[in-house]
Amino acid sequence: MKEQVVCKTSDIQPGEMKETSFGRQEVLVCRTPDGNFYAFMNQCIHQGAPLDKGMICGATTDKSKPGSYDYCHEGEVIRCPWHGREFSIKNEGRMLANPSKKIPSFKVRVENENVIVYK
Repeated sequence: MKEQVVCKTSDIQPGEMKETSFGRQEVLVCRTPDGNFYAFMNQCIHQGAPLDKGMICGATTDKSKPGSYDYCHEGEVIRCPWHGREFSIKNEGRMLANPSKKIPSFKVRVENENVIVYK
């Protein structure tokens, strides 16, 4: 399968994600606060957790202290539900703690309110 409509733009609000299918693969479609769409394999590279059961959040900065957290990249990070690993949506799904590792991603385009995933 080369491309497939996976949802409508109205199905995912900015800062949200949705599990869907691309052929026989489970895919996680994310929409960042700026309205852009991204798609990744819906499986953590650590132990295979379904990422759609996690959350989209931000990353803490070095200004953070115990009990007082400062965040950046709000709505641009996927957090795994099992072990809390975090991946940058806008940086090819790269792990924040180890950018050499990343979630497999798919290309995305929008046409007439359709979100299309393709290879």
